[in-house]
Parts: sequence; structure tokens; C-alpha cells
Amino acid sequence: MSTKKTNPVFQKAKLKAESLLNDPEKTKKLIQAAFNKADSGKYASSFRAVTGKLNALGRMVRCYVKKEYRDISLQTIVLATAALIYFVWPLDVMADIIPLLGFADDAAIILAVFSSISQDIEKFLAWESSKESGAEVIEYTEIDPPTP
Repeated sequence: MSTKKTNPVFQKAKLKAESLLNDPEKTKKLIQAAFNKADSGKYASSFRAVTGKLNALGRMVRCYVKKEYRDISLQTIVLATAALIYFVWPLDVMADIIPLLGFADDAAIILAVFSSISQDIEKFLAWESSKESGAEVIEYTEIDPPTP
């Protein structure tokens, strides 16, 4: 993901994420702040396309912090948390006070992180869905039948 490698503010967000994950209460406040910002009238219309992705990242981090979902690498959780931090920071590469432009870099980071951890997100969403339905998720590998 080239955006996160070259963006110094995102690198700071990653460092903050690594320490923040050790404090469940602060992490929960971050997640709530991200949800509130995404749902606010100021961002809802501009950000509609990526709100679902942001919410999935937030739910995944929340379940990790609550120790409900741990089938994920620490690197993935750090990236997801860093994306949430970047989103709530008012002064990142483009300040959020600049209409649309300030929001564009937030969306770019969220989409880039989501894309880079998409397999982990898919596993989390399957787990979350099975939890809601009461079903158990079973992973399997398809084996080709032997050739005669």
C-alpha cells in the first residue's frame, strides 16, 4: 500500500496505534469517535462510499480489544487502528476543515488499508456473520479427487 508507506502522518498514526492498543478504554473511545465522525452530517454524504469499510474496521478492532476475535495478526490490527486514528485526527495531510479535499485523504487511507487487509476483513466479517446467526465458521481446503 503505497499511501501508508509514503505518508508521514499515517506512519505517526501507526506508532500511536501500537501504543493505543494496550489501552482498551482509549481504543474504544477512538472507535466511537470514528463512528461519530463518519455518521455526522458533515461527512455522511461525502463519505457514504467508504463508511461501511470504516465501520467494518472499527468493529474488527473493537472485537479484538474485547478479546472476542483474535484470529488476526497484530500487524493487521495496527493498520486498522492507524486508519481510524488518521480518520479522527483533524490535521492530517489535508486538514479536514478544507471541504471535500480534507476528507479525500482520509478516504484514501481507509480504502488503502482496507484493500491491503481485505482477506483478514473477509474472515472477520464471516466470523461476525456466523456469530450473529449462531453458526460456527469452519475453514476447509478443497482437495482435488485423485486421478486414476
